[in-house]
Order: sequence, then C-alpha cells, then structure tokens
Amino acid sequence: MPHDDQKISRSGWRLLLKGNVIWLGVVSLINDTASEMIFPLLPFFLVQVLGASETFLGLVEGIADSTASLVKLGGGWISDRFQRRKLLVGIGYGLAAVARPLIAVAFLPWHVLVVRFSDRVGKGIRAAPRDALLADSAPDNYRATAFGIHRAADHAGAVLGPLLATVLLIILGQRLRVLFALAAIPGLLTVLVIILKVREVIPSSDSENSARLLNDSVTGRHSGGESERLRPVGSLGPRFLCYIGVIAIFTLGNASDAFLLLRARQLGVALTLVPLLWGVHHIAKMLWAVPGGVLADRFGPRRAITAGWLIYGAVYAGFAFASQPWHIWALFVVYGSFYGLTESPEKALVASLTPQSIRGFAFGTYHFAVGIGALPASLLFGALWQAFGVGVAFLTGAGFALLAALLLPAAIGRAQKRIFSSGS
Repeated sequence: MPHDDQKISRSGWRLLLKGNVIWLGVVSLINDTASEMIFPLLPFFLVQVLGASETFLGLVEGIADSTASLVKLGGGWISDRFQRRKLLVGIGYGLAAVARPLIAVAFLPWHVLVVRFSDRVGKGIRAAPRDALLADSAPDNYRATAFGIHRAADHAGAVLGPLLATVLLIILGQRLRVLFALAAIPGLLTVLVIILKVREVIPSSDSENSARLLNDSVTGRHSGGESERLRPVGSLGPRFLCYIGVIAIFTLGNASDAFLLLRARQLGVALTLVPLLWGVHHIAKMLWAVPGGVLADRFGPRRAITAGWLIYGAVYAGFAFASQPWHIWALFVVYGSFYGLTESPEKALVASLTPQSIRGFAFGTYHFAVGIGALPASLLFGALWQAFGVGVAFLTGAGFALLAALLLPAAIGRAQKRIFSSGS
C-alpha cells in the first residue's frame, strides 16, 4: 500500500508540473511583474504627486476591486456556458496589459481611477475562467497544491516587479512616469504565452458525473442537467453559499494593501525602499504558497483558512501598534503566511463544493464576494484612519478577521468532513 501511495503521489506531482498548471503560473508570473512595478508606488503617486486624499485612495482601490468582482461573475458564467475558458483568459490579460501603463500619462486623480477601472475589468474577465481552467487541469487530491503552485508563481512575479522597479528608480532618478510606461513590456508577453502554451480542457464524462455526485452529497439535492448549466445559481447549494457569506464578512475587514504601504511610509520607510519592502513581502507569500496548498490537501482547507485569518488579525493589530520601521518589515514577512494559508485553500474548497459544469460561475461568485466587499472595506478603512487614526482602522480590520475565523467552522465544518472523507 505505501508503494501504491508513492506511485499515486509521483503521478499527481507529474501532472501538476506540466501543462496548464505550469503555463498559467508563468502567465501570472509575467503579469505580476508588470503589475507590481506600479502598485507599490501608486499610493504615493496619487497622494503626493497628484494631491489625492487617503479617502480618495480608498475610493480608487475599492472601485477597482469591486468592478473586477462584478465582471468576474459574468466571466465565470460565460466560460461555463460556452466552455471557452482560454479565450476569456487571453482577453482579460490583454486588456490589463494595455490599460495598466496608461497611468504614466495621468495628471489628475480621476485619471488613475479610470485606468485602474480598466485594468480591473481585465482582471474580472480572466479570473474565474482561469481558476476554473486550473481546477479542471489538476487531479482532485492535488487541487489546493495546484493553486499553491500557481500562487507561488504569481508571487514570484510580485517579487521581480518591485526589484525591477527599485533598479529602474535608481537608474531613472525616481521618474515614476517612465517606469509606469515600461511596465507595458512584460504585460504584453503574457498574451503571447497564453496563445502559444495554454490549452482548453475538455470535460470528461467521468469527472463531470463524479463532480455532480459530490455536489449532490453536499447540497442534499440532485443536479439538473442542461437546465443547471443555464440556471447555475440554484445549483450552488446552501453550504457553498454559507461559505461565501463568511468570506464576505472577512472581506469587510480586508482593506487594500495600499494602506499598509502608506503606514510604512508614515513610520519612516524610505520611498526608494518601498518596492523592496513589497518584494520581501511577496517572497514570504511565495514561500508559503505551495506549503499552504499541501497542508490544505492533507488536513482540509478549513483549518488552513482559519489559521490564516487569525494570523491576519494579529498582523493588523501589529500594524496598529507599530512604532519603528523594523516593525513594518517584520509584519510584512509574517503577513505573507496569511496568504499562503488562505488563497489556495479557499479556491480548492470552491472547486470541491461545485460540479465542473458550473465551476466557472462558482469561482465568479467567490471572486464577486471578495471583490464587492473591497469598496466598503477600503472606504471604511480610509474613513476610520482619517477620522479616528490609524489604530482604530487596523484594529477594526483585525476584529472582522476574528469574527470570520469563529464563524467558518459552523458554516462549512460538516461539508468539509463529507467532501474530504469521500476522497480518502
């Protein structure tokens, strides 16, 4: 039996380390290199160069993420309806690659808002089809690990981007607009990789029937064939919707990371070191991504997610009471473990709770819940910071994380037990 387990393990890892899992990771690596050349510097460009307020910064980030969420819902449904996930992934990455560098020609705060809106529309188009394609491309027992590999590649790009930005800032003499324009080069490479390397996955009848039976065992009702494909809301199931509800509660306390960078500058981290700080943070996220997925596959995602949310609450409390620049560096490193313990497990649970025929819509619903809460979360955080100070803002975020961690076991505990015991 141990020999058979080792054989299965080797076979599963071989499937992960080729095909769509790897190439979608490469796409995310290149895309995040472009994105993270800009994002760590965007709060200061808005506030210090264009004269925007902290509240407007929250508005920009909130509208950007909420826009992406609305589009993700439609993008996921379309990819299910026509089974053309690769096309939507390519369109989404292409739109972002074209829109993002236009920040270089922004001269008023609302210009940045328009560019961020366009960039997030691209993200909204691609996110749910990409995650569904990734889930379809991975063995069931390695799904969280597959998402972990993808997130590790994504975070690797987020490390390269700030490092590249730091070098360019030194060479260019802090000419931010030129740096923003250069981000177009890696952005456009993503489209080329998608065209040449990413492949559609044709659903097999066996995996489709297996996924339907799994969904029936969790939701307590039967699938509806073609009508299910046309009316996916009715087939998501109560456990999935309870899970999404808890995700939404956590999201209300999860404001844009732009505020963390603003806090870093407030405590004396030099502007030229901000991209490096962001890169160190993403190194921590990258190192935790695969182990987080492996832990979720081994012990179930609920434990990993709960641990991650508790770490998030502790880190936000730390940002509230930090008083020295080294505190910020330490907190950013620890903050990376929160992402490793939540990003891949959350997505793996979405895939496990839904059949393949509506998986795109399920991921769209998940991304919608995360993103639609971004606007009130960022606005609330910015308003609390401006009215009551940084401590109240960060402690409020920590409180939402603690509440979500307490509610998660009641929402999905029994569903998780039934799902993962069936696969053992």
